[in-house]
Amino acid sequence: MRDFHLPGRSAVYAENGICATSHPLAAATAIDILKQGGNALDAAIAGAVLLGICEPQMTGIGGDCFVLISHPDSDEVEAYNGSGRAPAAASAADLRARGLSTVPTYGPEAVTIPGAIDAFCRLSESHGKLGLDALLQPAIHYADAGVPVAPRVAFDWGAGAEILQGAARTHYLVNGAVPKVGQMFRAPGQAEVLRRIAKDGRAAFYEGEIAEDMVAALTALGGVHTTEDFAAAQGMPTTPIDGPYKGANLVEHPPNGQGVTALLMLNILDQFGIAAMDPFGAERVHIEAEAAKLAYDARNRFLADPDHVSRLDHMLSPETAQRLAALIDPDRAMEAAAPLSEAVHKDTIYITVVDKDRMSVSLIYSIFHGFGSGIASERFGILLQNRGAGFTLEAGHANEMQGGKRPMHTIIPAMLRKEGRVTMPFGVMGGAYQPNGHARFVSNLVDFGMDPQTAIDAPRAFSDAGELKLEKGYDEDVARALADKGHTVVRPETPIGGAQAIQIHPEGILEGASDARKDGCALGY
Repeated sequence: MRDFHLPGRSAVYAENGICATSHPLAAATAIDILKQGGNALDAAIAGAVLLGICEPQMTGIGGDCFVLISHPDSDEVEAYNGSGRAPAAASAADLRARGLSTVPTYGPEAVTIPGAIDAFCRLSESHGKLGLDALLQPAIHYADAGVPVAPRVAFDWGAGAEILQGAARTHYLVNGAVPKVGQMFRAPGQAEVLRRIAKDGRAAFYEGEIAEDMVAALTALGGVHTTEDFAAAQGMPTTPIDGPYKGANLVEHPPNGQGVTALLMLNILDQFGIAAMDPFGAERVHIEAEAAKLAYDARNRFLADPDHVSRLDHMLSPETAQRLAALIDPDRAMEAAAPLSEAVHKDTIYITVVDKDRMSVSLIYSIFHGFGSGIASERFGILLQNRGAGFTLEAGHANEMQGGKRPMHTIIPAMLRKEGRVTMPFGVMGGAYQPNGHARFVSNLVDFGMDPQTAIDAPRAFSDAGELKLEKGYDEDVARALADKGHTVVRPETPIGGAQAIQIHPEGILEGASDARKDGCALGY
């Protein structure tokens, strides 16, 4: 139990259903959908689409999603890959011929076909109860009427607005300026898009005027996208991957997401006596940082579109983890894993819902970098993701850019199972940090017996690009001890990631936890 003398937040307990996400309006919308008779999938879709209006710097209908779903009649988990592909004419060789060594982060070359709307339409039809029209009405209302800009959203908006270009500046600035906290943001163009999708389904987005608006914005900047690329967009159901950690079982989305990185990292940590360490001490941070370097190096070398490569067996092998763990010096930091050209960043949203029947949904939805590519369609103001920056231009690499191929993705939803039963859908936002965040969250729960809210609130560290980022929750003695081990310690201006979780207790009570690093909350009824 937390110390009520100190700042913090209590977990939310409810019996019928809970949503935990990064904005209160989205959480409230999800609960309203549950009360109307919708299930957890309905609620997650309605809340997620609204988050694109509440947090446009993080996500939107021009982005991708990944989803994990567990059903009330079984504890089997299914996965859905809502990530888009590069346009058919995309070519790493063409970019290399232009003298480029990386995909331009804010150019049309980085824009892959948005996959989220296709996923939401197909999942609503196959798994939902209320129908897409009902699910989109809250987002349509707020896109028209506007939402007050929340504090963390305003912070991120100011940090990312400089990359907005052309029509994006018209649609995502208010009177030509970054909106202030409490100022209203409206997106009437997106309201019209959502009305058309509510009426005519995915075809309204991927064919006709809306698709033509997106293609025109891209081709005007030199993009090779076509209306045929948009019409062909289609996600796919797939099979989750999982792995044990001291009696718990972590379920992750398979590649092209990076979930296997979290499983490898936990397997490496399992070679050390983490539970005997100070949970907030330098020793644990050091071992975790070294494990992250090794796991992320494997990610960089092996992860890509599963249609082109699969090294899952290698990354999940206990022997791989044992060999990597043997490389860790408990007293000295190793060099950072050699960086490849894949871009990584921190911006995404996450929503989780559990309903009265105990269907659970873990959904993550993103446009990648803050404000994605910075490119928006002229008429409707659809901000386009820059997931193609996740490709490499290295010839022969598994993740080399190629037409029709999906890039390696940073976004990963997760669930925990115990004795075969789903006990907790959860997610950790934060781009590259996400696998490290999953491993840290699970370790907090399993090694140190923390409840979900305490595990989320706990300070974070992340070894990234040669620096060890250490949140302010760690004191200076820890920072000095890590520097003495050879780490380049920095205190990041922005907190590391965000998280949401719902624990399903055996007696039937739900416990929701939400990260104070974001504006959101858990709500139940």
